[in-house]
Amino acid sequence: MLPLMQLTKDAESIVIAGHVRPDGDCIGSCLGMYNYLKKLVPGKKVDLYLEEVPKAFSFLKCSEEVKHTSEAKGRYDLFLALDCGSIDRLGSLESLFLQAKTTVCIDHHISNTEYAQYNHVENHASSTGEVLFGIFDTELIDEAVAECLYLAIVHDTGVFKHSNTSKRTMEIAGALLEKGVSSSKVIDDSFYKKTYVQNQLLGRCLLESILLMDGKVIFSSVSKKMMELYGAVSSDLDGIIDQLRVTEGIEVAILLKEERPQQYKVSMRSNGKVDVCKICCMFGGGGHVMAAGCSMNGSVHDVINNLSVQIADQLSAKQEI
Repeated sequence: MLPLMQLTKDAESIVIAGHVRPDGDCIGSCLGMYNYLKKLVPGKKVDLYLEEVPKAFSFLKCSEEVKHTSEAKGRYDLFLALDCGSIDRLGSLESLFLQAKTTVCIDHHISNTEYAQYNHVENHASSTGEVLFGIFDTELIDEAVAECLYLAIVHDTGVFKHSNTSKRTMEIAGALLEKGVSSSKVIDDSFYKKTYVQNQLLGRCLLESILLMDGKVIFSSVSKKMMELYGAVSSDLDGIIDQLRVTEGIEVAILLKEERPQQYKVSMRSNGKVDVCKICCMFGGGGHVMAAGCSMNGSVHDVINNLSVQIADQLSAKQEI
């Protein structure tokens, strides 16, 4: 068991950070830890760094206290890396991590490289939010902490509908609701509610999506020009890949986001027959069996061709069994 209480009490300065382009689980987990430590070790210096906190998550307590990664400096006694599978996923905070006296990684990704001094990785858990619930003293989980953890779980389970949702997940969700969390508020405000720009991007991606491999694969792409046209940020693409995934007959959904010319951020989702984590790991990424990502170079055509070969190999292997 991770000695979180002892580690935090021994440290005079603590930093919490998540992965680049943080999602709901990352943000909810980081803010959950931040609010929890304010109760566990009051008076200690605790800083939280994230690239961005989307407006949809601004109702979480202390979201306005999150520091931008560009502000990170100094040497901390304790670095807590949450929901981050490898050191490079810390982005610009990697140097801060390497300078810290003690480093901890708390995660649930099966592709985690165990890069910290203390690694607490539960790859059977639905989310890092679920992992944190098991680590925290339940007596210190108040409504604010519970709301953060509930949001983390909601986002990585797709509102409890993904296959990573277990009996344990639902039991934890129930325990968090007993702390006073409003399920409808968290789910509607952070998951379903969309801005006009988000709906426009979703519409474009669905309209311009392409079916491959006899309708087993669907992909869509978002160019920098499109992002600039709508004045969009990365978080505005949340949910698009999941909408592509639920298209009838689809085994794998792919969403490409152009980061710079000839470089794409790849998001992949599977409906069960394809291990997309295995594919993304081949290209330097990672994630889960049914949800993973990576970065790839080349044209859209090049990227999709390379991914399609790996998908076809797995589907062929399944048919031969």
